[in-house]
Amino acid sequence: MRIMNEVSYLGARSDEIDTLALDDPDLGKYPVAYIIEVGWWTMSDREAAGLRAYLQKGGFVIVDDFKIRGFNGGAGNGGDGWENFEANMKRVLPDVRFFEMDASHPIYHVFFEIKSLDLVPQAYNVGRPIFRGVYEDNDPKKRLMMIINYNTDISQFWEWSGRGLRPIDDTNEAYKLGVNYVLYGLTH
Repeated sequence: MRIMNEVSYLGARSDEIDTLALDDPDLGKYPVAYIIEVGWWTMSDREAAGLRAYLQKGGFVIVDDFKIRGFNGGAGNGGDGWENFEANMKRVLPDVRFFEMDASHPIYHVFFEIKSLDLVPQAYNVGRPIFRGVYEDNDPKKRLMMIINYNTDISQFWEWSGRGLRPIDDTNEAYKLGVNYVLYGLTH
């Protein structure tokens, strides 16, 4: 949020984080929601209905930080990866389709120019990061409702910024993605 306040007049709070359940009526007060670790994700029917309502009313969701099935990071098995996320999303939007994103999409040009999605590698897994989107009515010509960062952890690069744990160039690209995601979610 500090970066957002540097590059915009957003006035975002950086001193506290609001964590809400998906069925919390206050979720609708926030135009952008950020969800992580969806490989472990479980939700109630009320939460699925809450997320559905949020998306249908114009909410934008950023999904980040989930790994391939069976990943073992020392604190469990890493969840069931994409399969778990997809099963839960089908409870939210039964006909949901996930579209592969490419660098030509406006989300990658709303503030920073991101010319390639071959960036921000997963710190733990091999393979390239995968970026997918969920569109209103499964139509890529309509509103992008959700951006999904799979096999990468964009927020880890933010979290560890300035500590020398990740290359500066990768950290900068992660910040660019975050700024673009939030500004896109606020303006579309």
